[in-house]
Amino acid sequence: MPDSFMPQLGHYSKLVAYQKAECIYDVTYYFVNNHLAKGDRTVDQMLQAARSGKQNIAEGSAAATASRETEIKLYNVAKASLQELLADYGDFLRVRGLALWAKGSPKAEQARRVCRAHPESAFFRERMGVRSAETIANIAIVLIHQADYLLARLIEAAKKRFLREGGIREQMTRARLEYRKSNGMK
Repeated sequence: MPDSFMPQLGHYSKLVAYQKAECIYDVTYYFVNNHLAKGDRTVDQMLQAARSGKQNIAEGSAAATASRETEIKLYNVAKASLQELLADYGDFLRVRGLALWAKGSPKAEQARRVCRAHPESAFFRERMGVRSAETIANIAIVLIHQADYLLARLIEAAKKRFLREGGIREQMTRARLEYRKSNGMK
C-alpha cells in the first residue's frame, strides 16, 4: 500500500524498556527523597538522569515514525543517562561502605528474578518503604542493567529496520513511485 510508508509508531508505554525505566524513575524518586540529604546536588542529578532515561525512550519511540536516526540517538541518550544513574548508585554504596551485590550472588539473583517478573512501577512503589537504602540501591542497579539490555535490543532492532526499510526519504520515494506506477502515471 503506497500510503503505508510512514506507519505510526510511538507506543512507548508498551515497551518493556520504558516500563523498566519508569520503575527506575519511581525507585529513584523514593530513594533520593528518603535516603539523601535535602539540598544535596546528587538528588537533582539522580532524578534528572532517571527522568532522562525514561523520557528519551518515549521520545525515541515517537520519533521512530519519521526518523530512525533520531530514534537510535534518543535510545542511546536514554542508555547514557541510565549509566550515569548507575554510577550514582554505585557511588552511594561505595562511599557509605554498603554492599554492592555481586553478580550471581543469592541476593542479586533474587532481585534479578523479581525485577524481571515485575515491569510495573506500582510493584516497586508499594515495597520501597520497608527496604533499606542498600537494598533499594541494589534493586535500582538491577533494574538499570535490565533496562540497558532492553535498550541495546531496541537500538539493534531500529538499526535492522533502517537497513531493511531505509529512512523516511527512501520510503517516501518508494511510495511515490509505487503510487505513480499503480495509477498509470510516469
